[in-house]
Amino acid sequence: MSRPRQSGGGEFTHDEFMRGGVPPDAVFSELESLRRDDFRWRDGKVFSLAYYAGPAAAAVSEEAYRRFSGENALNTAAFPSLRQMQDDVLAIVGKWLGAGPEAAGFMTSGGTESLLMAVKAARDRARAERRTAKPNMVLPASAHAAFEKAAAYFDVESRRVAVRSDWRADVDAMRDVVDENTVLIVGSAPQYPQGVMDDIQSIARIALEHNLNCHVDACMGGVTLPYLKKLGHEFAPWDLSVPGVSSISVDLHKFGYTSKGASVMMYASKQLRSHQVFMTDNWLGGLYGSSGVLGTKSGGSIASAWATMRFLGEDGYLNLTKIARRATEKLAAHITSDARLILRAEPDTMLVCFGAADDNALDIFGVGDELWKRGWYVDRQEPPRSLHCTVNAAHENTVDDFIAQLSDATDAVAGSGSRGDSRNYGTI
Repeated sequence: MSRPRQSGGGEFTHDEFMRGGVPPDAVFSELESLRRDDFRWRDGKVFSLAYYAGPAAAAVSEEAYRRFSGENALNTAAFPSLRQMQDDVLAIVGKWLGAGPEAAGFMTSGGTESLLMAVKAARDRARAERRTAKPNMVLPASAHAAFEKAAAYFDVESRRVAVRSDWRADVDAMRDVVDENTVLIVGSAPQYPQGVMDDIQSIARIALEHNLNCHVDACMGGVTLPYLKKLGHEFAPWDLSVPGVSSISVDLHKFGYTSKGASVMMYASKQLRSHQVFMTDNWLGGLYGSSGVLGTKSGGSIASAWATMRFLGEDGYLNLTKIARRATEKLAAHITSDARLILRAEPDTMLVCFGAADDNALDIFGVGDELWKRGWYVDRQEPPRSLHCTVNAAHENTVDDFIAQLSDATDAVAGSGSRGDSRNYGTI
């Protein structure tokens, strides 16, 4: 059906959408009109989905993306600039992840694709080395939902194991469900829902015992953990320096503050990485190969990652990490101080998850509704019913206002008996 729509240029039907063409100014006016109800993420009003390091970094990221948006990273033989930029990015990320001289990686379009590739590589390695016909993977209940997508896409059984009372992976329980068909075991640094670190050393030890792949999902922590360590925060070893860890994913378009579409899969060796690649000559077009789910992909995200990392440098990332962590600690302290709220866990990095101290006295999703009405975007998740904030550098100047609004929203809902919207507005 073609229905009238109101846009910056007035009403039009879908039948009219392509008719005659529209001048650039009108097109851009309509685009601005379309996003008038979008949340103001650059203003620090969104605690999920988008990350902002300030106007200067954003300008560099966006201009680099624009300059290379039309280049195709499917085959970098035609675009050696993209190959060089990707190599540079991987080299820097490898240092963040404790990679040794044998390590090798690929850039992907995001955390979901990285996790898909981790499962695919583990399955294909087991097929090649052990002829595993009915593969399974063992992972804590807190591991990202994208692993379920991978299980469905690649026909790998997902064996979810309940976490401990502190929300961390129950390593002993995970060991109990590993069998001869297990191809992958998973830990997170940190896990997304409650923001805590799994015991990567113990999980990787299981991988060594059974000759499995061990993937560490560091999409949220791969950039921040190295810089938090430089700022004096202590963490148990979690990276490729840990014996048994075979691969790590890290998203650059999160705390790397690059344009969307930039993630990294880093493997301990080229041999492990080789199982991510798809190759075929079973058609009339010759040999075809790709490193991930995508074939054609814009060079924009690669250029954006390269340019942003060059622009920010060590000092820039250190400062951004310090700013984001300070805002995280301030928000967590407020939640701890309000008897009506409860932290699900002390945040290990920049993820704050909290709920109602008494669900009968306060509906936390109702608080989320109130925040929504006031122009703030936070994630909702369950079980248990919780609100979730990913705190980044954009919140340096807004966290105090958010805390005040959170307090007012809590006042408005407490004792009202209202029940909030349980829909999850997006965590991926």
